[in-house]
Amino acid sequence: MKKRTKTIIAVIAGAAILIGGIWMINESRYPNVPAFDDHFTRKFLNKDKKVDDGFYEFKSNTGQYTMWFPEEYQLIHEDASDYVKDDTYYEFWKASNNNNEGHKGYINIELSEKNPDKEKVYVESLFKKRFHSTSPQKLQTDTTKIYYDRAYIYFKGTDKRVITDFNRHIPTTYAGYIADKNSERVIEFYFDSTNDHLSKKSAEERDKWIIKILKSITFNKDEHNG
Repeated sequence: MKKRTKTIIAVIAGAAILIGGIWMINESRYPNVPAFDDHFTRKFLNKDKKVDDGFYEFKSNTGQYTMWFPEEYQLIHEDASDYVKDDTYYEFWKASNNNNEGHKGYINIELSEKNPDKEKVYVESLFKKRFHSTSPQKLQTDTTKIYYDRAYIYFKGTDKRVITDFNRHIPTTYAGYIADKNSERVIEFYFDSTNDHLSKKSAEERDKWIIKILKSITFNKDEHNG
């Protein structure tokens, strides 16, 4: 009986070592960055496609778009409202990081369809609500039109204050409206940071980082819209 018990224990220990070894081999296939440490986030990322320094390709679960995803970020999935997918043309997700100094950055992405004939109305509404402004900056790629702006926002009581003079304060809030030139698909992009004490050089680097993400958004060929 004792011999049989020892054999069972040895088999269990061997199986545990084997399973652990397989797990370690599987994990070693992924890049050693925070984005791939989270099993939910890695489902959206192409581990073999590091598109730029600090970014991996992100593929939407809708199949509608790809973009560059910062390697130090992870999708938030604490409850059902953090990630939402409804049919083929709606998706909402949030992501955040946590650097060594405790500062956090938050990215929100929302995919939807909107009438291109009313684009001006949608754009003005978004930036007026966010920044009290209706004249965002404009960029474009071969396939997208990009509207974006940034500011430092704070509240005095219930009164929302927006500072766009960067000589007074660096921006901590960004918003973007990315429209596909060939369909009704749009993405609304939001970024907020708790770090409002960056140097001017670091703030400029963050601006470039945001613009990289905005310009990376690529809508896939849309069969529905021809």
